[in-house]
Amino acid sequence: MGEQFRIEEDSLGEMQVPVDAYWGAQTQRAVENFPISGVTFGRRFIRALGVVKKGAAQANRDLGLVAEETADAIVAAADEVIAGEHDEQFPVDVFQTGSGTSSNMNANEVIANRAAEVAGAEIGDRVVHPNDHVNYGQSSNDVIPTAMHVAALEAVEKDLMPALESLHAELEAKEAEFDGVVKTGRTHLQDATPVRLGQEFGGYRTQVQKGIERVSAARDQLRELALGGTAVGTGLNTHPEFPALAAEYISEETGTTFREADDHFEAQAAHDAMGDAHGALRTVAGSLNKIANDLRLLASGPRNGLGEIEQPENQPGSSIMPGKINPVVAEAVNQVHTQVVGNDAAVSAGAARGELDLNLYKPVIAHNFLQSAELLSNAAETFGERFVAKLEANEEHCAEQVENSMALATALNPAIGYDAASTVAKQALKEGKTVRQVAIEEGYLTEAEADEVLDPAAMTNRVILGDD
Repeated sequence: MGEQFRIEEDSLGEMQVPVDAYWGAQTQRAVENFPISGVTFGRRFIRALGVVKKGAAQANRDLGLVAEETADAIVAAADEVIAGEHDEQFPVDVFQTGSGTSSNMNANEVIANRAAEVAGAEIGDRVVHPNDHVNYGQSSNDVIPTAMHVAALEAVEKDLMPALESLHAELEAKEAEFDGVVKTGRTHLQDATPVRLGQEFGGYRTQVQKGIERVSAARDQLRELALGGTAVGTGLNTHPEFPALAAEYISEETGTTFREADDHFEAQAAHDAMGDAHGALRTVAGSLNKIANDLRLLASGPRNGLGEIEQPENQPGSSIMPGKINPVVAEAVNQVHTQVVGNDAAVSAGAARGELDLNLYKPVIAHNFLQSAELLSNAAETFGERFVAKLEANEEHCAEQVENSMALATALNPAIGYDAASTVAKQALKEGKTVRQVAIEEGYLTEAEADEVLDPAAMTNRVILGDD
């Protein structure tokens, strides 16, 4: 056992810690106290913890609160955490103390022990102390919400928005490619007046564009950092210049803008910003779900469905039906939507809770938000590249469907009136004829008039009635 463990101490006494672990006694207690899910924080949140600890050390060094040599060692160790070199050193379950204290101390201990090595000492020597140095002027109560905002904003700006922009570009390309394809519109899943396939894809493109705008609008409130509020928001044991200075260093490290919270009490006691921002993610997930469902319908078949577009052959669709191809990528997007809706329930419930001066749902809010951002980022990029980009229009089938549509009778209204147009539509359906055939046979229109009035492509353009 002596070869496998070392002894570390905290205020509660001694703990056995794996000999090669950078974490210490408090992290080990958390590992043993929370065998809940086996789910630990991912790359984005661990990186954010490193970013916060680095910025705090730089600020404390500049303010003369932590010795320069010690602060520089902390910065070097934090850089390694930021780079992902020690992700395996963060074993604490997401479902832990509601303040995230265990994860904060996990970061403090890992960085302190690694900084000790950088300074030429041994792990556990405490030449760099997890509380007195790495956590100087901080509390879990302001560090964790700060890391939440840093991780969330980076996930949005560096992952989600680029992925949505990629999908937007693919939809825009298809909008142009399919602009000349006239097809049957559908409302209530029933035939409606003609529409161009490009117009439908333009609608999808606009949905994604508006989603980007919604996510972008949610970013500003995530720029506020709770750091500097310490235990309850009063800033006890923190230099008055520390919050703004640390925020500057965090901004420099991430390449995006952060600032001190407008109100530290609000920033620690409530997480409305996370709830609101996740609402934007939920809306984006709904948009992608709608688009994926529409494309699945348009590609249904290949012989007994709508069959207006041809989907890519990403993989065999059945273990029993030879030749079957399913819209598997679109279905994955549908499932992501379901998960994000579930995550939104957890984030919303957590953001609305927490008693008095501290919201105690920080870890679960952070985890669910970051999972949603990651799922949406991957889904949007995959959907664009592996499904949307490979779609093809079945132009001949679309034209046949339009010609047979009863909804073409709508264009007869200005020419022969609603009642006569309705009679034409009903007779065409009953006799298995086209609206055009019946309108001509019954003498409502000449062939030349029918060519003009019942031109499907012309019906897809806005017409100003009464214009000379």
